[in-house]
Amino acid sequence: MNTSRPVEYFILDGLKDRYVLPIFFTVYVTVLSGNSMIIYLVRTDPKLNTPMYFFLHNLSFSDIVFTSVTIPKMLSVFLTEVKTISKTGCFVQMYFFLSFGVTGRALLTVMAFDRYVAICNPLRYSTIMTRRLCFLLIFAAWGFGSVMVLPPAIWATLLPYCGPNTVRHMFCDHSSVVSLACVDTTRNGILSLTNALIALLSTFLFILISYVCIGKAMRKMSKAQQLKVAGTCVSHLTVVCISYISAAFVYISYRVAKFDPDVRIVIAVLYSVLTPLLNPIIYSLRNKELQNAMKRAFCRCTIASKTSRKTVPSVA
Repeated sequence: MNTSRPVEYFILDGLKDRYVLPIFFTVYVTVLSGNSMIIYLVRTDPKLNTPMYFFLHNLSFSDIVFTSVTIPKMLSVFLTEVKTISKTGCFVQMYFFLSFGVTGRALLTVMAFDRYVAICNPLRYSTIMTRRLCFLLIFAAWGFGSVMVLPPAIWATLLPYCGPNTVRHMFCDHSSVVSLACVDTTRNGILSLTNALIALLSTFLFILISYVCIGKAMRKMSKAQQLKVAGTCVSHLTVVCISYISAAFVYISYRVAKFDPDVRIVIAVLYSVLTPLLNPIIYSLRNKELQNAMKRAFCRCTIASKTSRKTVPSVA
């Protein structure tokens, strides 16, 4: 007689070493600080009021939410040693992690299209990249991320969970949770893999086509123009390479049966923080407009601080 009852909560049992706590905390603070800085600069500096920085602003916001879905819970597990998460909370975390992961790549695709228009059709850039089109592209990117992951996420919630409830991971990873179901999950694996390949390959293909067109346009330019174009694209290309290579490593690690579970967890966690961590650094180091915006913001803060000190009445 089967006396097993439906699972009401899951236990997150990933890395057990507490030494990673300060690392996670430092990484999370850096992600929040760097991406918040970009959002602040784009919102306050008139010279950054362009489609390129509007898209970068959305990417930074997406990165903040993407990391906030998982890292706070990880920190809570290490600090309180309470490893449980409710069944509903687990699936909510799973959905938003998958959704914002896909949204980030959709935003990178939109940014590639923006660079294509700016370089291949510079005279028509302002007429093509209108405010309306920018909002439509952003809506499409966020909608793509939200809808694309719905089938595997919903199907995962419908599975019966009546056996072990220990998730061998730091967060509610889709594959790790689905493997705990009491039924055969082969179809779930095929569906999730298919959706992941569609999301990754379709966005990567659009980015690749954009840069092939940019490369053809660069062949007709002078050396000085080529260097200028390369300067505007290298940051985006660097982020794209890091994002897709790390994603590829994650999916390969899940398809190789002999892969060490602890190494798989480390790769998945690195994947969840690597791009959000490096985005602000890469764009800040390679982009003179952002550097100048930071200097202007610092000057404004310095002037405001001096003004406030002068206006404070002295106490006799």
